[in-house]
Amino acid sequence: ALLCGLLAVAAVAEGGRALPHLSDDVPFRVNWPGTDFSLPTTGVLYKEDNYIIMTTVDKEKYKCILPLIASGNEEEEKDYKGPTPGELLEPLFKQSSCSYRIESYWTYEVCHGKHIRQYHEEKETGQKINIQEYYLGNMMMKNPLSEPDQEEKENPKESAKEASEKHLFLLLPSTIPTKNIEGQMTPYYPVEMGNGTPCSLRQNLPRLSTVMYICHPEAKHEILSVAEVTTCEYEVVILTPLLCNHPKYRFRASPVNDIFCQSLPGSPLKPHNLEQLEKQQEMMKMPFRRVKEEEMHSTKEEKFSSIHKPVAVGSHQLLTVGTTHISKLTDDQLIKEFLSGSYCFHGGVGWWKYEFCYGKYVHQYHEDKESGRTSVVVGTWNKEEHIEWSKKNAARTYYLREDGTQTVRMVSHFYGNGDVCDLTDKPRQVTVKLKCKESDSPHAVTIYMLEPHSCQYILGVESPVICKILDTADEYGLLSVPS
Repeated sequence: ALLCGLLAVAAVAEGGRALPHLSDDVPFRVNWPGTDFSLPTTGVLYKEDNYIIMTTVDKEKYKCILPLIASGNEEEEKDYKGPTPGELLEPLFKQSSCSYRIESYWTYEVCHGKHIRQYHEEKETGQKINIQEYYLGNMMMKNPLSEPDQEEKENPKESAKEASEKHLFLLLPSTIPTKNIEGQMTPYYPVEMGNGTPCSLRQNLPRLSTVMYICHPEAKHEILSVAEVTTCEYEVVILTPLLCNHPKYRFRASPVNDIFCQSLPGSPLKPHNLEQLEKQQEMMKMPFRRVKEEEMHSTKEEKFSSIHKPVAVGSHQLLTVGTTHISKLTDDQLIKEFLSGSYCFHGGVGWWKYEFCYGKYVHQYHEDKESGRTSVVVGTWNKEEHIEWSKKNAARTYYLREDGTQTVRMVSHFYGNGDVCDLTDKPRQVTVKLKCKESDSPHAVTIYMLEPHSCQYILGVESPVICKILDTADEYGLLSVPS
């Protein structure tokens, strides 16, 4: 309640200076350091006069010093005089490199600064290769990174409409556009590509695409996603480290920001009611954790030696995502093996990979030829624990059909009691979200992993296969084999 008050109050510091607005999109943590305390000199900026006085219902008073989050970012962006986003991407275009994304039927090819191609290859009798392909956009201009104002100087009589019909152009808006990437609004640098293969569904107008370049320091120019937003118009998301040198596009991991609350004379170090609540929580957790840790150690070796069938997907530091085809099993076989936990999904091609076995566990692991496999238990399944969690959280979400009826769109399951986290000294936990995602490929599976808070994860699993079992979900989101 105190944290909510800190974020909601319209506070004024001494001297009448209005404090900066704090958004609840940014995670915060309240600390109670006592009177003998020095503000941090690294990381988020703090100032002694940037505080508010908070009073509890028991008349306990605290001076709470707030972080100057907005100021630091704004100053950094204001003082930036480095290369433009286009100049930062120039090496990618000059190398004439291409990125690929392989899905169940189609392969997507993005040759940066040239074209976007969607194709499928089939070998006919006599080993003849038949290629079905479409160009989703082409780069037509000589210098793909020239700025619009430079183009205007070179072609003063050419209108914007003529320019867009003639060739590709880069969008350089005054405000940086953002895209929702699994719940996080992410800035991107857009490149428009036109003059693709004519679209018969749109009176043979050429296909066109927007390529969205997103900063990620560990990426290698991977294609994160390809989506047809409207008929024959596409959005392609590319992860690249090249944009990370620009402060407006820099990757931000949304760290938890500390608020330091010091007690004023006559008040305890920490509010009395809060002390009592924390003691009750510890008493409830301790007996339960001891049993679970003993069970975890006794079964860890058996779990790690199990044989599973992996589905390999793409990579991202905080977001591991990709789509793979699993057509070797029929629908009924796949559903039964998935719900029994014997068919496990694997995600990630970087240092850490993730293993998800429905109704069993979520593991994070790294494999090395010399030292073998290093594993971390992210979360383990406990039906009773999930049911208690589902009473406080939405285990099922719905959407309305056109006929007015409801159908289940997603179910969420809680996996707790993972390995103890060094940062929080608490067990890791993960919420697994199983989503219905229609696709032309009936066995495509997309997996992503998020870490919105330290050692608290979200694992998303999306597939047309899941669409077939979501309506079996009971009030707790538990699934069963369709009858």
